[in-house]
Amino acid sequence: MNSIFELFQYQFFNNAVFAAIMASITCGIIGSYIVARRIVFISGGITHASFGGIGIAWYMGLNPILGAALFGVLSAFGIEWLSKKTDVRQDSVIGILWALGMALGIIFIYMTPGYAPNLMSFLFGNILTVSSLDLYLLLGLSILTILVFAMFLKPILYVAFDEEFAKTQRIPVQFISYLMIALVALAIVLNIRVVGIILVISFLTIPQTIANMFTKDFKRMIFGSIGFGLLGSFIGLLVSYKINAPSGATIIFSFVMLFVIAKLVQLSLMAIRRREGIKQTK
Repeated sequence: MNSIFELFQYQFFNNAVFAAIMASITCGIIGSYIVARRIVFISGGITHASFGGIGIAWYMGLNPILGAALFGVLSAFGIEWLSKKTDVRQDSVIGILWALGMALGIIFIYMTPGYAPNLMSFLFGNILTVSSLDLYLLLGLSILTILVFAMFLKPILYVAFDEEFAKTQRIPVQFISYLMIALVALAIVLNIRVVGIILVISFLTIPQTIANMFTKDFKRMIFGSIGFGLLGSFIGLLVSYKINAPSGATIIFSFVMLFVIAKLVQLSLMAIRRREGIKQTK
């Protein structure tokens, strides 16, 4: 136990804990929208397309995360616009942008003169290396996300669960859709440092799925997602420290283990309810 508290003496670990808290808040809120609207595949497309922004920014000597943010938001808008304004199927658009982003990222990184960065750090992340800029960006995104959901929760719920009904209520569906897809893109990109491009989609779906097992209320689902995100992040950090493994992978593994435990608890509760129901009918 003492060794755990000793970790807080190191600034990099404090930064990692703060990043985990901010990531749990942003992913918990935005991920609940993703799961409710069933756009996990779109999120995966944005995740991989953003790698193109990393490569272009690296080639131009800019901050890779800022490049990924711009490329990710533009890709998100492209998916939303092309799938609704043209006859191209949404899954086809996602597949094209997915492949384009990954290809551009690799091309531009290897075209950059001098030292080529380790792609593994972008693909799988390392929460222990988050910078002050990363923390400020995550904090800003957390504040922005909370404000957006506080101001537009009802329209967001209408659009997430029934877009056609939302139109009959004179809700600006197009504005809400573009606003939310932009937030999804920013949440994905700014959390790349935490768990990486390949694993960030798990941060946006697994805690939310666990919370959804025990509640259908959207607000409770958000708080539950944040809670499971925090729990999985802290467990993952401690496991990473104990076995000297990449933190992004151990965090996602912790999420999966929490999902398995939650599913077993859910099945046990269902079995208990069934037995109680049988007793009451006798």
